[in-house]
Amino acid sequence: QVQLVESGGGLVQAGGSLRLSCAASGRTFSTYAMGWFRQAPGKEREFVGAITWSGGSTLYANSVKGRFTISRDNAKNTVDLQMNSLKPEDTAVYYCAADLRRERRVGLFKTGYDYWGQGTQVTVSS
Repeated sequence: QVQLVESGGGLVQAGGSLRLSCAASGRTFSTYAMGWFRQAPGKEREFVGAITWSGGSTLYANSVKGRFTISRDNAKNTVDLQMNSLKPEDTAVYYCAADLRRERRVGLFKTGYDYWGQGTQVTVSS
């Protein structure tokens, strides 16, 4: 079992930055990959990015590549999403997720995550 709690959402103007954080508890944090997802009103939840259990590799959606950066601190059991050059289309509820079913497995995936946080709202005004 893993419990995830996101924080750091808010309202920001286009072109601005926000940093989201996700705190994990439960299973040993350094053994599974973590992902970030988002869901805008009226749209399906979409993959934003992911980071391996070691933090050595990341994967991003094309829509955020070059603007968003994922990092993790296994000593603090946290994973962060740094969002720069925000656009109104980045407005969504952002979720962190744990890929526990593929614990210690090599590789990153865009689907199949099995534990989710409650989400944090990010609103980008034009």
